[in-house]
Amino acid sequence: MATSPAEPLPPQGGPRSDFLGEILQRGGEELLLEKVPDRFTTRLTAAGALVPLQQRLNPIAVRAVAGGQLVEWQMADTDLETALATARRDGAVRFASHVYRLADSPRTWVYLSDQLTVQFAPATPAPTVDSILGGVGVAIEQPLEGMANTFVVRVTPDALENPIKIANRLIALESVLTAEPNLAIETESLYRPTDERYAQQWHLFHNGGASLAAGSHISAEAAWDVTRGARSVVIAVTDDGFDLNHPDLQGIGKLVAPLDLQDKDALPLPAKQNENHGTAVAGLAIGEENAIGIVGVAPGCAFLPLRTTGFIDDGAIEQLFDEAVRRGAAVIVCSWSPAANYFPLTLRQTNALTRAATLGRNGKGCVIVFSAGNANRPVSGTVNETQWPQNALSGPTRWLSGFAIHPDVIAVSASTSLGTKAAYSNWGEHIAVAAPSNNAPPTMTLPQVGNVQTGPPLSQFPPGRGMVTSDRTQGAGYSSNDYTNTFGGTSSSCPVVAGVAGLMLSVNPNLTARQVREILQATADKIVDRTPDPQLGLQYGTYDANGHSRWFGYGKVNAAAAVREAQRRALAGRQLGRLVQQQNQTRQGIPDNQPGGVESSIAVAATGTVTDIQVEVSIEHQFLGDISLTLVAPNGATALLQGRTLGRQTELRAAYSLSTTPVLMRFIGQPAQGTWRLRTVDQAAGATGSLLSWGLLLGVDG
Repeated sequence: MATSPAEPLPPQGGPRSDFLGEILQRGGEELLLEKVPDRFTTRLTAAGALVPLQQRLNPIAVRAVAGGQLVEWQMADTDLETALATARRDGAVRFASHVYRLADSPRTWVYLSDQLTVQFAPATPAPTVDSILGGVGVAIEQPLEGMANTFVVRVTPDALENPIKIANRLIALESVLTAEPNLAIETESLYRPTDERYAQQWHLFHNGGASLAAGSHISAEAAWDVTRGARSVVIAVTDDGFDLNHPDLQGIGKLVAPLDLQDKDALPLPAKQNENHGTAVAGLAIGEENAIGIVGVAPGCAFLPLRTTGFIDDGAIEQLFDEAVRRGAAVIVCSWSPAANYFPLTLRQTNALTRAATLGRNGKGCVIVFSAGNANRPVSGTVNETQWPQNALSGPTRWLSGFAIHPDVIAVSASTSLGTKAAYSNWGEHIAVAAPSNNAPPTMTLPQVGNVQTGPPLSQFPPGRGMVTSDRTQGAGYSSNDYTNTFGGTSSSCPVVAGVAGLMLSVNPNLTARQVREILQATADKIVDRTPDPQLGLQYGTYDANGHSRWFGYGKVNAAAAVREAQRRALAGRQLGRLVQQQNQTRQGIPDNQPGGVESSIAVAATGTVTDIQVEVSIEHQFLGDISLTLVAPNGATALLQGRTLGRQTELRAAYSLSTTPVLMRFIGQPAQGTWRLRTVDQAAGATGSLLSWGLLLGVDG
């Protein structure tokens, strides 16, 4: 319903004003807030204003929060309101606010920014929008992409109240559908270290052994018989810093468009002693096959490292997923969660994930994979909590992971080397699939408390092997060498599933994100665990009539079955049509150590779309390990046929087909007519050679 510019706002000030400041509008819910008695935050006009203000306020402690957007001030309880008033009067302070905590998650602190998201009813005219926003002292900063009549607004000096109260006044209007303040919350890394080290990556494949149940791996070896991943498929890992000097995170064409959102540069390296998580997560997903160390599920895929700010707010989530899309991510790995037991997503956060999952990858959608969490709690539900350390949670407690329940997210729980539920793994009706990880007691990171075991405590340490992955080099990480066997949690199971998705897209790049999820679920192994949960006594390890388990989703991911189904769909129903075969037999010298290489062309006159493709190449070269081959279609699409893997060979007579080179699938359905080019590049100095000839065999329909 449209409203007139004169639609009255609830009056500002008065007894209801304090109540309005205690209710947070978020994800269609109203959450009860409490003020933290000794903290407030400021947004400064310039970094140089910090020291003079610090001298005036004389705080107990100061630190940057929300990715450096805000400064948190710790004061004595009795001095807080006076200091906050002083800060608000300071010309160098753009915005100042109390720090809050959620009543449903009291150990979780939330930091208020000066932004809100406001969604108006579709028929609300622009003058009415401007009048309503101006009436509460906010101004439009930008429209929210993909959402009609929805705006990101910022508090102006005319505002008499903070964004929480403003949101509550706005949501009371008939013309306002959503009004949410932008809050920042610290993130939680989901690893669960153990004390044991294992020499083998049992989660990829094993033939049995101590603490290894049959079928507890993901059948990676059979999947690798089809593909080990294509460099054209980019897997983005969003986490803390990455040790890009690690040999298993390197390789020709491995690294793509790295970004550090915290330090705002292109070097997402660890900056703190405890930033070890990202290196371990990345190794499990994309660890390079290089005859040393570990190997990831999708070693042939490219790696896009994105270092996060460590805080969750609307802008940070938008930037994270928008940058992943812009930099070409096909799969996005998120082995983290909010450090909160109850966290619904805002409209902007929900929209950011939806955009990536539907508009990314040229409209096919990015595959977004999230860890379920490590507290042994539902991703959505209520538990009667008892026996938590420091009585952190007690009584009926609501649990919600807004990321895990997002309809476009693949939420991953953890299974063990014994084929059972990991004791810590979160669970629920929104779990898509499970994947292997270690076993350990349930834990959760609580701000200002740290990592604690959830209650009630377990009587014994749960059995199961740990995961082996890459670690920061030179003894800087979890272990004293470059690898660790103490990594685990759903932080490990998440990149395992992401790697399988990368393999699937390597054989069938035309799959949509939703189709990837469907295949993962349809091909998963229905592992069963009838043993009651050792902490809560629950028995959710079997499957309902729809084939879903609250512990394992639709089952433990099976890489081989998923890749085969992806390939089958790529080839199914293709009518090969007429065959078009052409060759270019002109010998061309390959320039030594020239990044542009040499291109040889074949013109195809046949109209119609490509239904099959094969490329034959003949080369003589003193050291073929210097050579890479790329096919370029008439529309500009490219596919890497041959990387620098031929070593000391000197003659190449090869045929690249859909079965041997799955990346060629990207040309299926594309126009055949036009000039096709083979680009041959010598990428190192010293050895020389020639392209003797090449041929193109196309199946053309139409």
